[in-house]
This record gives sequence, structure tokens and C-alpha cells, in this order.
Amino acid sequence: MVRYVYAFTEGGRDMAGLLGGKGANLAEMTRLGLPVPPGFTVTTEACRSFLTTGSEPAGLAREISDRLTLLEQVAGRRLGQPDDPLLLSVRSGARFSMPGMMETILDVGLNEDSVLGLAKSSGNERFAWDSYRRLVQMFGSTVMGVDSALFESTMARLKQARGAVDDLGLDAADLAGLVEAYKELIHRETGESFPQSPAEQLQRAVLAVFRSWNVERARVYRRREHIPDGLGTAVNVQTMVFGNLGPTATSRGGGSGVAFTRDPATGRSGLYGDYLPNAQGEDVVAGIRNTVPLDELGRLDPDAFTRLRGHMATLEAHYRDLCDIEFTIERGTLWMLQTRVGKRTAEAAFTIAAELADEGLITSDEGLARVGGDELARLMFPRFDTSAVGEALAHGIPASPGAAVGAAVFDSAEAVRRAGAGERVVLVREETTPDDLPGMVAAQAVLTGRGGKTSHAAVVARGMGKVCVCGAEEIAVDPRGRRFAVGDTVVEEGTVISVDGSEGTVYWGAAPLIDSTVMRYFETGERPAGLVDAVARAMGHADGVRRLGVRANADTPEDAARARRFGAEGIGLCRTEHMFLGDRRQLVEAMILARTDTEREGALGALLPLQRQDFAGILEAMDGLPVTVRLLDPPLHEFLPDRTELAVRIAAAEAHGNPPSTHDAELLEAVNRMHEENPMLGLRGVRLGLVVPGLVAMQVRAIAEAVVERKRAGGDPRAEIMVPLIDTAEELRLVREEVEQVLAAVSKESGVPVTCPVGTMIELPRAALTAGRIAEEAQFFSFGTNDLTQTTWGFSRDDVEAAFFSAYLDKGIFKVSPFETIDRDGVGRLVEIAVAEGRAARPGLKIGVCGEHGGDPESVPFFHAAGLDYVSCSPFRVPVARLEAGRAALFGTEASDSK
Repeated sequence: MVRYVYAFTEGGRDMAGLLGGKGANLAEMTRLGLPVPPGFTVTTEACRSFLTTGSEPAGLAREISDRLTLLEQVAGRRLGQPDDPLLLSVRSGARFSMPGMMETILDVGLNEDSVLGLAKSSGNERFAWDSYRRLVQMFGSTVMGVDSALFESTMARLKQARGAVDDLGLDAADLAGLVEAYKELIHRETGESFPQSPAEQLQRAVLAVFRSWNVERARVYRRREHIPDGLGTAVNVQTMVFGNLGPTATSRGGGSGVAFTRDPATGRSGLYGDYLPNAQGEDVVAGIRNTVPLDELGRLDPDAFTRLRGHMATLEAHYRDLCDIEFTIERGTLWMLQTRVGKRTAEAAFTIAAELADEGLITSDEGLARVGGDELARLMFPRFDTSAVGEALAHGIPASPGAAVGAAVFDSAEAVRRAGAGERVVLVREETTPDDLPGMVAAQAVLTGRGGKTSHAAVVARGMGKVCVCGAEEIAVDPRGRRFAVGDTVVEEGTVISVDGSEGTVYWGAAPLIDSTVMRYFETGERPAGLVDAVARAMGHADGVRRLGVRANADTPEDAARARRFGAEGIGLCRTEHMFLGDRRQLVEAMILARTDTEREGALGALLPLQRQDFAGILEAMDGLPVTVRLLDPPLHEFLPDRTELAVRIAAAEAHGNPPSTHDAELLEAVNRMHEENPMLGLRGVRLGLVVPGLVAMQVRAIAEAVVERKRAGGDPRAEIMVPLIDTAEELRLVREEVEQVLAAVSKESGVPVTCPVGTMIELPRAALTAGRIAEEAQFFSFGTNDLTQTTWGFSRDDVEAAFFSAYLDKGIFKVSPFETIDRDGVGRLVEIAVAEGRAARPGLKIGVCGEHGGDPESVPFFHAAGLDYVSCSPFRVPVARLEAGRAALFGTEASDSK
């Protein structure tokens, strides 16, 4: 029989798949002897069963009842008993942290009788009614489906009537009246009364948390973080402890807080976090009042602070990582409510990994497991030039670093709308809630007037890598008026502002940017202590262990030189068609319009020295390293004027009685002759070389003569020639024979031996499936995964991304675009087949990838596992690929999952 409920004393952190991350860590803290309020966890299996069948799993109610009885025996109180009630919290807890995405219900067990008993046993009537108010509000919204805004507006009207700034300004009578107003609201909206049975409250709360797994914000978050939809959430039922009981004659009172064992924004050692006196834990993350720094707890309650520091040291040593901790102090008694390995910024990830390795808590290999390519890419972004921005408009708490510029918007829907239209936006809120997630995803940055480093906005933004400034008390946010004010300065919606999440500052207008220190390191080798040194150490370790080579896609000497500075070990793709743009386009037109061999040879002859110069510069920049040159690939019609525009120009001339120019007429005739319904599957790639006489010979001669030039200059050029869009081995054989004839001719003419390996780009399914035969003619393979993805899926990338990709992502057909991350089951399978069959036919066949997937952190581990020799990507992604190649060597195809 399946078991669905486990006491905290029965689990451990190795059971996160069953108990969820929160439940597993509560059990682990209990096992370590830390002060954890007793409770139990309902497993993710129960959630999955409920979501599949729509009904409570058989036996679950009995298991919960049995565990509740044991919990009551330990507490010496019963759930909802009239005189001194046991109260419970019911919280979600998925396998992977999803802060604020699912539901929580506190104070389960309160009703018309037990609220009076709680007032008497606590000696605090206001506290009792405040607790009941929280339960009715959370239960009404989460379980019974009442719009949470209705509760908030009811509270707002009461505070306004009483002249109260926040909830602390309401007394016991106010809160008792608010409870009645909330219950009337529930009955009016649902036709149902708030349940008075504690057992019913508990049962319905658990099922509501299960249902919250599929609320829209949770689904959006999972899509962004690539968390599988089928995992489900566990539910943690725990004895309530209270930080809002207030002081007594013998107690300092209490409060709640969130603490980090290191700064989650920078990674620096020390205690960081927020504390809110006379508050429950939800108040801290909700941002309803501004918190005080955690150090202030040392003054407010030195004994509790000392105990907290000890527990934090225990947890960091045990987890060997940054720990994120929630705690409550109930009249001097410290309770640990949660711990987890904390979310951190990219800067903190590298810094913490280096420091923990220095401290001997982790190995260098483990340090590399804790950083990744996405984080490295974020560190290469620019930051604001603070010397040029003048006085800051406002200051707040630097919650998630980086620099972002965008138009201020004041609700999630507007952020999504404007971002969808291509505009950069900054989401400005008094505080964010989980419902703001779509807007946070769409925005470049988040700015809030309340909250601290552990508020909802801060935690979610850090997890996403978004810039965030919280607790900017100087700004008065007016969401109805769609503006915020700083003193007499008013910022209307649409006004461009700049947000510096590293310094916690906000500037009017678009502040100028300067390169990051990490980018400067890759460009110059400068290695100051701190973050840059931590990045350099990770890169050095990755380079030391990786098997996979890293090349760059580069078409100019400048790009090639930059790629080499960034650590590229050659060029995996030099696209010759990019060399035919600008002024050279006229020469391509002349080649297309040529009616005789002599005219065509003249046009090609004019292109030859220009191509030779290009190749010589690239070979010089990459001296001693391989440079793979792809022969001309795009359809020739791309070098001609637009068909419609040309026809209109000729028609307009004729309408005015002017004969069209001979050149325009010849161009239109050529455009019509070469018109294709689907040019991406038409006359391009190897087909061009076989159909247009002299084109291959010209390009190969330019490459060969550039090799001769570099050798005569004392260089070590290593050119490779790649034939694109091969379907059959016969195509490659014909082109290879022509290439070898030209190489031999140049060698004879120059007296300098020129040998260039000839290989092909595998970018069509048929080529992948017949790779064994093609390998007999090819000296290397390079996968063009952009076109291989298009032709495998039957997608035109430019068309489908705008047409229906977003719908496919929403429906879960894609977890991520197959053009961003390799489709392992389809495209990846073709890659594996081609690798196996190619090497079976030609042992030692060199194989790489030059599509955009070559620099994707999620795809690099796959290419490592598939046995490729190298990946090639844009110069700026070379460091990312190097890092991920090292991680893949240590952790295989699951490298991305170890972050």
C-alpha cells in the first residue's frame, strides 16, 4: 500500500523527490537537532494522484488523521480545542524551489470558539483576532476562490477609516470586525460559509495546495525555470509558532526573519537578511512593512541572535553551501521554520564557489558544478557608468545586481503588453506578489517601494537573473494614477528610467553603460581579486578538465581576434556569404547577370582578391589554429533587389513614359528566373557550387592563395574547406574533386604546398542518415543544427517563432524552443546516428557543431556525450561554451542539472 504521509522525524534531505525540498530540509534540520516546530509532510505522490484523478487518494485522510493524533500528543493540545488550541500551517514544497508560486494557509484550526481560547492562553486578544483574520483571508482566497483583492480593499478601507499606516494600527476590536466582514464577503462571493470545523479546514487546505501546483503563475515559473510539470508538490503541515504575540513582563516579544549565511547578491561572507519585529514569517516576504537588517536582531534580542548564528553555521557546514533560512522568535524562543540552498545571483555563485573551495568545504570539481554558462553570460553584461549619471533619483536595497534601462510600468499586464511589442520596461510596484510573475518575466528590472533582500520581488528576481531594487522608500507608487513620485518629481508611466541592482539606485532617463569587469578580463586578461578572480579560477579548472574543444563562428579578422582573446581554439564556421555584402554586392549581381563564361569569369575575378584578403586576415588572427571556411551558402536571389520593388520601379518609369534602365530590366529578368517558392530549400549550398560554373574554384583559389601568402609571411595557416547542404555523397565527391584540382594548381603555381582538409556540413536529415557513405568522401563533419532543426521539424524558423511557438510553449509541447536548446529526441538522435555511422566508416573522423546550439549551456553537455570533438559559437559565447564543456567532462549530460 502506498504511503502518503511522513513525520519530520522520518525523512531527510535525500528524500526531496518524495517530500519536496521544504519537507526534506525540515526533516534534515530535525535530524540535526535544530529547533523545528513538529509536523509532517504529505508526499508529492499524493499530489500527483490527486491531480491525475481529481479526487483525494484512498487512505490519505486516514494517514493525515493518524499523524495529527501523534502531533497532538506531542504538543499536549488538540487541533482547534476551545481553551488552548493547537494551530497548524499548511505550506507547499516542491522538489525545486518555486518561491511564492504556490499557496500557504496559516492558523488552521481557528474558529468562533478557539479564537477566544487563543486570546486567553496567549494573553493577547489582538494577536488572536489577527491570527483568525489571516486564516479567513488565506482560506477564503486559496481554498474558496475569492479574489484576494477584495480582502485587501476591505482591509485598506478599515485602515483609512482608523488613520492607520499599516496593520499594526488596528486594535483587537477592529480585527474582530474585519473577521466578520471577511466572512460576509466569502458568503456573498461563494454562497458558502467559512468552515468552523478544524478537520475540514485542514483537509480542504491540503487539497488546495495540491491544486495550486497548476495555477497560472506556477506554470509560468516552471516554464521559465524548465521544471517538469509532472513533479507535483508536497504539503507540509506544521505546528504554528508566532512572532507576533507581543512582549510580556518576562519576554522581549518576538518577530520573524529570513537569513542567509552569505550575501546572496555578492557572495560575500557574513550574516545577511531581514528581520521584522512583532510579525509572522509571511509578513517578511510579503513586504507589508519594511524590515530591519538582520544585525539589528543582535540589539533587540542578543540571546536569540547568538543562537541563530550558531544554527546558521551548523547548516552551512552541513549543506556546504549558502543557506537560506526562515525563522521565528516566539517570546524569546527561536524556531527554525525552513532552510534550503539559497538562490543567488551570478556574481554570488562564482564568489561563493571559490570561497567554499578555499575554506575546504567543497572541492574544485564541486565548485565548478555550482556555476554555469547562463550565469557567466550575465556577468559579461555591461553596467552603468556612475560617473556620468549625476544624482540618483531614488535609493533602495540592491536586491539583484545588474544594470537595466526601460520605460516605467505599473502592472504586470502592461509590462507584458509593452514587452511583447518590443519595448524594454521596468516593473514598478509598491511590493510584488506571485501574480506579478508574468510582468517580472517580461521586464528588464523590478523596482519596489517596500520590501528587502528577502521579499518576493528580490527572491524571484535573483532566481531569474533580473535586475531588482527593493525597499526604495523615497518613491511613492500610485498604481491607479500609473506613476510614482519622489518628492516633487513625478515619473509617469512610459518614462524611461535606469535601475542599478548592484548599487540599489534609480536614475532618470537612460544611463550610459560600460563593460563589466568580467568582460574586461576576457578582453585583456586583467584579473583583480574578488569576482573576476573567482571567474578566472572556474574557467581555468574547466579548461583543465574539458575534452570538448571550443571554436568560434567568425567572418572577419576582428571577430577572429576577439574570439581568440576569449579562448577560442580556432574557427568552426567562417560564412563566406557575409563577405559579399556592402559594395561587393554589385560584383555578385554582375556574376548572376553574366550571359557568357567570359562575363562570369570577369565578375569572379574581381571577387577573388577581395576574398583572398579576407581569408588572409582571418588566418593571421587565428595563426596556428584551424579555420573552417564554409563555401557560399545562401540563395543567390538574396543578393538581388526585391522582386516587387524592382517591378514597381520599372512600372513607375513606364507610367511616366520613361523606358526602364537596361540594368533594371536585366535584374528583373534574373530575379524572375531565379525566383523560388521556398528558397531555403532551393538553389543554395552545394547546389550553387555545382550549378554556377567557377564559383567553387574562385572561393577555393582565394583560400589557397591566402594560405600561400601567410606561409610566405612565416605564419602557420590551417584552413579547412566545408561544403554546405550536402544530401548525397556524390555531391561532395564532385565538389571535393574540384577543390583538390584548384589546391594542386595553386601549389604548382606558387611553389608552396597547400593542403586543406575538405569536409561537409551535416544539416539535412538525409545527410545524417547516410553519414557513413558521406564520411567516405569527407575528412570532417560539422553539424549545422540551425538548418538541421528546421528540416527535421519541418519548421521555417522565421515564420513559426512568430506564429505559434508561444502557444506550443504554453501548451507544454515545447519546454524550450528547439532553436535555443538541442532537441535531443529528434535532432539529437540524428546527430548521434551520424556520429556513429561516420566514425564507423572513417575512424577518427573529426566532428564538430557550428549551429547556435554550440554556445547554448543546455546543449553543450549533449554534444560532449555524443562524442563530438568541438563546438563552435559566436565569439561572445566562447567563454560560456568553455565553462560548460568543463562541467560536461565532470558531470556528463546532466551538467546543466547540477547547477
